[in-house]
Amino acid sequence: MAENQTKSSGSTLDDLGIKNAVEHWNLSSKELSEISVQKRLAKVTSTGAIAVDTGKFTGRSPKDRFIVKDDITSDSIWWGDINIPFSPEKFDALYNKVINYLEGKELYIRDCYACADDRYRLNLRVVTQLPWSNLFAHNMFLRPDEEELKNFDPEWTVINAPEFEANPEIDGTRQKNFAILNFTRKIALIGGTGYTGEIKKGIFSALNFILPHMKNTLSMHCSANVGRKGDTAIFFGLSGTGKTTLSADPDRRLIGDDEHGWTDDNTVFNFEGGCYAKTIDLSEEKEPDIWNAIKPGALLENVRFKNGTNEVDFKDSSVTENTRVSYPIYHIDNIQQRSIGQNPKNIFFLTCDASGVLPPISKLTPGQAAFHFISGYTAKVAGTEAGITEPVSAFSACFGAPFMPLHPTVYGDMLSKKMRDSGVKVWLVNTGWSGGAYGTGARIKLKYTRAMITEALAGNLKDVEYAQHPVFGLQYPTSCENVPDEILNPRDTWKDQGGYDKKAQELANKFNKNFEKFAAEATPEILEGAPKQ
Repeated sequence: MAENQTKSSGSTLDDLGIKNAVEHWNLSSKELSEISVQKRLAKVTSTGAIAVDTGKFTGRSPKDRFIVKDDITSDSIWWGDINIPFSPEKFDALYNKVINYLEGKELYIRDCYACADDRYRLNLRVVTQLPWSNLFAHNMFLRPDEEELKNFDPEWTVINAPEFEANPEIDGTRQKNFAILNFTRKIALIGGTGYTGEIKKGIFSALNFILPHMKNTLSMHCSANVGRKGDTAIFFGLSGTGKTTLSADPDRRLIGDDEHGWTDDNTVFNFEGGCYAKTIDLSEEKEPDIWNAIKPGALLENVRFKNGTNEVDFKDSSVTENTRVSYPIYHIDNIQQRSIGQNPKNIFFLTCDASGVLPPISKLTPGQAAFHFISGYTAKVAGTEAGITEPVSAFSACFGAPFMPLHPTVYGDMLSKKMRDSGVKVWLVNTGWSGGAYGTGARIKLKYTRAMITEALAGNLKDVEYAQHPVFGLQYPTSCENVPDEILNPRDTWKDQGGYDKKAQELANKFNKNFEKFAAEATPEILEGAPKQ
């Protein structure tokens, strides 16, 4: 019952065990948008983008993410609360239940791939129950041309069935929703959740195992862009720290906003073909690139409209703080063609410090850089995960622990080597609070963060005067163009400076306590980068 869309000859869902489905292959973004609206699953907004609700889940559910423990993974994965093991037998049984559930249904199939560098290309087949989920895959993964589709051979398969719910007692899941990776069968199986981020993060997690473990290439949870002189900048950070916003720079070409690889020959390449940006409080003035990308083909999630109109109210957080938009990268004018850059010169670790302690920008020694990368300090901001309603301080190794199957020191060692080999400068940038902790202080203004990063990229912070933080040992500039001097020293922004000193020591203790599990494998140089107690 397949419709006649472009696909490789002989391709059928029968290969996956799905029988008698109405198969829609490789529909255009326009077709998928129109079907979503016709089925009353989406609304057209004033800009021509469509808006959907993802249901119960408006963010990732990390405690319901599993990896099948088998011959490939048993001795390689960093098992624990982040990488939760799932038995092959339970996976096979659950897979069969999902396949039987999808029998006879109307399904949407997308042939696409990850990794812009052809040497690492991973062909994907994404099967979705909902048309707008398939639009998300069209936006977020790389898009083969017509001729490639006619000869397409997928290596990995994503099956997305948000309306299927597991039975935890029988199926081995924690609750009714699940996202499971099987490296032997090369399947990402997702059910019980409509949150589209599970699709992209599933493949990102797979690549975070495949590239470092099998291809000696560092995978990174980061955004990246290229300057006019060909220099590449990398921005690490968890959701909500500013990766998407700060890499969308009118004076630099965007490589990508979330997931990249860094090869031995100093190439940085995007895993994806699109962007997945937070839209809460979005405005044209603050983020013109994202604002202008919300046009036909874009997919908005969990937004609400101004009364009596189809104009999105980006201030409305009544559904979630984690309102989102996905769009293909070509919706942005200022992009790096082929999504590949060379010559990394600056790395920025973006941390949303809810305690209001860290300076807004600091330069790091190699030891400090390795320490802060492995620590991955930030605050989980509202909405990015189920149950998070206000900032919660957290440590996420490599600024992406929820997606990192290997031990953090694997990624840390690879990054340290690349730092040394390339001579890259490393900066710690606090995009969180100043003048007090969350609830007392205020979030650092985006225009100041942009100005500091601009000055660092231009080399203008090379010769300014620096001061050293007494607890963290960080070197921070005492002046920066277009930034008030008084915000550069975080202690000076607090009315109660004794309260600041106490909070700084509390945060230092948290850093050192968190690092205890890594200390045995850390070098003396890395340990020297820790805050002082």
